[in-house]
Amino acid sequence: MSWSDELVSSDIEHMRQVLRGSQRLPRHVAAIMDGNGRWAELRSMPRFEGHRAGMESVRSVVKACSQVGVQYLTLYAFSIENWKRPAPEVRFLMSLLESYLKKELDELHENNVRIRTIGKTNALPRVVEKVLQKAIERTSGNDGLTLTLALSYGARWDIQRAMQVIALDVRRGKLSPEDLTESTISEYLQTSYMPDPDLIIRTSGEIR
Repeated sequence: MSWSDELVSSDIEHMRQVLRGSQRLPRHVAAIMDGNGRWAELRSMPRFEGHRAGMESVRSVVKACSQVGVQYLTLYAFSIENWKRPAPEVRFLMSLLESYLKKELDELHENNVRIRTIGKTNALPRVVEKVLQKAIERTSGNDGLTLTLALSYGARWDIQRAMQVIALDVRRGKLSPEDLTESTISEYLQTSYMPDPDLIIRTSGEIR
């Protein structure tokens, strides 16, 4: 089903309200998905229910961004630090991710969304990694909204990984130390294919 037929006006209006302070439509919106557990606890609900509600909201955010013309949407869904959470909670989050990808892939593809990922995805459960790779491959030819899922990701880890690759390229003579600039370093980051975020939203309520 096309989202232009299905998407309710309230979803688009909510995104417009978020973007109202901008003089131009952001090319890249980044959402840091946090506060789901606290949201549930404040309502005397299990933390799992907060994560479930958060995943449901993802669908509306992706649709709204696609509708209003945002080119890049990055969801910081699971950080490297999140592995320190209780094992049952981590397993539940992984199952939610797997379920979301399986359930939404057809519609995402139909609506020209391209799925990409950043992070240590080889640390994910094998079944989740396989579902994720299938989604990436199936949508690789789409040229609408680029939806990036940051999974087992950390900015410091990305910088460390980039510097290791740079050091290796310098050692091999592929790169000269004199050639190192901010732009060069950026090209080695996993985020190199997308522009810097114009708008960063924390789902806990903070907007920067």
